[in-house]
Amino acid sequence: MKQPLTLAGIAAGALVVLLILGSVVAVALRAERGAGLGAADWAALRFTLWQAALSAVFSVALAIPVARALARRRFRGRGLLITLLGAPFILPVIVAVLGLIMVFGRAGLLNDGLAALGLPAVSIYGAWGVLLAHVFFNLPLATRMILQGWVDIPAERFRLAAALGMGPAAQFRLIELPMLARVVPGAALVVFLICTTSFAVALTLGGGPRATTIELAIYQAFRFDFDLGRAALLALLQLGVTLAAALVALRVAAPEAMGAGLDRPVQRWGLPGPVVDTLAITLATLFLVLPMVALAARGLPHLANMPPEVWAAAWRSVVVALGSAVLTIALALPLAVAVGRLRPRAARGLEVAGMLGIAASPLVIGTGLFIVSYPFIAPDRLALPVTALVNAVMALPFALRLLVPAVARVESDYGRLAASLGLSGFAWLRLVLLPRITRPLGFATGLAAALSMGDLGVVALFADAEAATLPLQMYRLMGAYRMQDAAAAALLLLALSLAAFWIFDRGGRADADA
Repeated sequence: MKQPLTLAGIAAGALVVLLILGSVVAVALRAERGAGLGAADWAALRFTLWQAALSAVFSVALAIPVARALARRRFRGRGLLITLLGAPFILPVIVAVLGLIMVFGRAGLLNDGLAALGLPAVSIYGAWGVLLAHVFFNLPLATRMILQGWVDIPAERFRLAAALGMGPAAQFRLIELPMLARVVPGAALVVFLICTTSFAVALTLGGGPRATTIELAIYQAFRFDFDLGRAALLALLQLGVTLAAALVALRVAAPEAMGAGLDRPVQRWGLPGPVVDTLAITLATLFLVLPMVALAARGLPHLANMPPEVWAAAWRSVVVALGSAVLTIALALPLAVAVGRLRPRAARGLEVAGMLGIAASPLVIGTGLFIVSYPFIAPDRLALPVTALVNAVMALPFALRLLVPAVARVESDYGRLAASLGLSGFAWLRLVLLPRITRPLGFATGLAAALSMGDLGVVALFADAEAATLPLQMYRLMGAYRMQDAAAAALLLLALSLAAFWIFDRGGRADADA
């Protein structure tokens, strides 16, 4: 007989599968038979694939020199800079977009400089603005992934290369290039997969006939045309794209190890001057930091004078984020326990069930839930609960990646002792497991809360003026050209997202150190 936690994990996996596949079935049943997609819909598919491919190429191509520079150079603040490269992952998309507008928009710093030089202005809106925003988000991710490849090269490889008299060009060709051949395809596919589900970026910077993604087309079919049949067909098309991209990404094997080493610090000989590396690091840092600095300079003076609807939306965002974080952990913890206790094949299937959210589109799930709930209850009444639920499913894969290894270690170290003492069920959870996984548990909770706090996705389908979260309210301020209020709201959203992450992550680390 399976223990209660194992049964709860199986139930959690079944719930995730039911939610995702049930939404797909609802969408498929609502799709009109004989109805096809129009020219604009196929254009949205082409643009989705085009921008995702180019975003992946640009992000990876720019990340290679930055990662190489960070791997080769040691300087004060290097560790902090590498840590900050992970910040865009929890940065609310709408906040980053507004920061980019402050720098690259019509009245941004770049156009002010071009005007002073007598040069024509540039526009951030349209296809190239979407690409710019995607590179902003994914350049740090690609840099971290490629930097890890450099870190994995044993120090003895470079020591041997120096002993053989190899110059930088030969070292790159014989040592670094083979590593890049293994690391870069996986990094590019991850970025491609992320960009295929782009919504908030396309909503704010795209939206024209030539810059509409499938996710944005689904939103337009709902909010503007209320054409559920077309939205259903588009949702199925989006699901096919994300599943195909996920399957390709999963088939790319993890990078092979570069051979055994003695774990010595990497030391390089014969490096060229630091000019190129310094330039790469400086430009990347400016590109990532300048939009946030411009946003802070614009929004801080107006932070205390924001309209009441912004504060109400902020409160709703906090409630949704906390609810989403609780749901994420309520699903992830029993799933992680069940994965560690079931037989390998069953455990693998259960883990895949929990990871389905990484290939699912939030708007596809939202479309299915809208179709199911519409005959029975006004969808706007479900805006906040549905947003919290979908955000929890989207954050679940990240939480599982953190909790599954941690729970497995506890099972391996203390499982037999706990069984000999008769500890099982919730007593084992309270006395054995939770005290030893507080670090990953706090990190996962903070990550789920921060991602939910800044999400602008499903809530845009359901919410009206009385149920808008802070990202949606901020988007409406931008649409009304109230840029100062929008900048202040962006700073508030950024502060809430970072605070949510820090509080839970710090709480987990404090408990672990106690």
